[in-house]
Amino acid sequence: MSNLLIHSRSGPDSKLHLEVPVGEPNADFEVEILVRSKKMSGEGWPPSYFDLFGSVTDETFVRPPQGELPAPAELP
Repeated sequence: MSNLLIHSRSGPDSKLHLEVPVGEPNADFEVEILVRSKKMSGEGWPPSYFDLFGSVTDETFVRPPQGELPAPAELP
């Protein structure tokens, strides 16, 4: 048994067409398929995306007051 990870894109017909190399001609196989959206896998972030995040270490840096949100009953 072997695991194989294939990245593929669905076509305009909303179908995913797969070709899976197995290395044995004319042989029988049992195939398990797990389909999950790449967006939900957590791996969809662009390279270096998290390098954009950081922190301010300057102690003189102050966040100004942000105001208050109205109570839910006061919303239009």
